[in-house]
Amino acid sequence: MALVNWLKRHFVVIAGLLTLGYLLLPNVVVTVFSFNKPKGRFNYEWQQFSTDAWKDPCGVADMCGSLSISLQIAFWATVGATVLGSMIAFALVRYRFRARGTVNSLIFLPMAMPEVVMAASLLTLFLNLGAQLGFWTILIAHIMFCLSFVVVAVKARVMSMDPRLEEAARDLYASPVQTFLRVTLPIAAPGIAAGALLSFALSFDDFIITNFNAGSTVTFPMFVWGSAQRGTPVQINVIGTTMFLVAVLLVLTSMVVSNRRNKQKA
Repeated sequence: MALVNWLKRHFVVIAGLLTLGYLLLPNVVVTVFSFNKPKGRFNYEWQQFSTDAWKDPCGVADMCGSLSISLQIAFWATVGATVLGSMIAFALVRYRFRARGTVNSLIFLPMAMPEVVMAASLLTLFLNLGAQLGFWTILIAHIMFCLSFVVVAVKARVMSMDPRLEEAARDLYASPVQTFLRVTLPIAAPGIAAGALLSFALSFDDFIITNFNAGSTVTFPMFVWGSAQRGTPVQINVIGTTMFLVAVLLVLTSMVVSNRRNKQKA
C-alpha cells in the first residue's frame, strides 16, 4: 500500500523520466557505437572498444565535405528564414491589410503539407524555370519550408508583447529605430531565437526535400542514406554524437544565462 501511494505521488515525475529516457535512447546507442570497431562494413553489432573514429572523424571520403555543405545550407537558410519570417510575423500582428487572414492560413501550409508533395512541387518549379539543381535550389527550398516555423514562433512572442512599453519609449522621445532596437527587439528576441534554432535543426536534418532538389550536390543526410546501402562508417556516429553534445551544451548554457538574469532581477 505504501508503494502504491508513493507511485501515485511521483507518477508525473516517473512518467516524465521514462519519456525522457525513451527519447534519449537512440542518442545513447549512437554515442556507444561511435566507440565501436566493427569487423565488417556495417556498424550494427558491438565488436570492440576503439577511439579510432574519434581520432579521424573525416577518415571517410566525402563525409566531411557533405557535412560542410549541410552546415552552410543550414546557416544561410536560418538567416534567410529568420529575417523574412520575423518581418512577416510583425506585419501579421501589427498591421491590418487585405487578405491578412488568407496569408495567416497559407503560412501553415508548409507545416501541414507532406514533405514529398512540397519537394515535388519545388522540383517542378525549378525545372520549369530552367534552374540548375544544386546548392542554391536546396537553399531556396529550405528557406521556404523553414519560413513557416519562424513566423509561428515569432508571431506568438509578438502577440504577447505589451504595446504600452513601446508607447512609453515614444513618450520618452525615442525614435522609431531606437524603440525597435531597445524595446521591441529585446522582447521579441526569445521568439526569434527559437525560430532560428528550429530552422537550423530542420534544415540540417532534411532529406526528402533536399533529395528532390539537390542535383549532384550531396548533403550530410543524403550521405548517411547512401552509406546505409553499402556500409555504415563509425564516423557517422561520431558526427551525430558531436551534434547532440553541442545541442545539449547550448541548452545548458541558455539555462545558466536565464537563471543568472532571473537572480539579478530578483
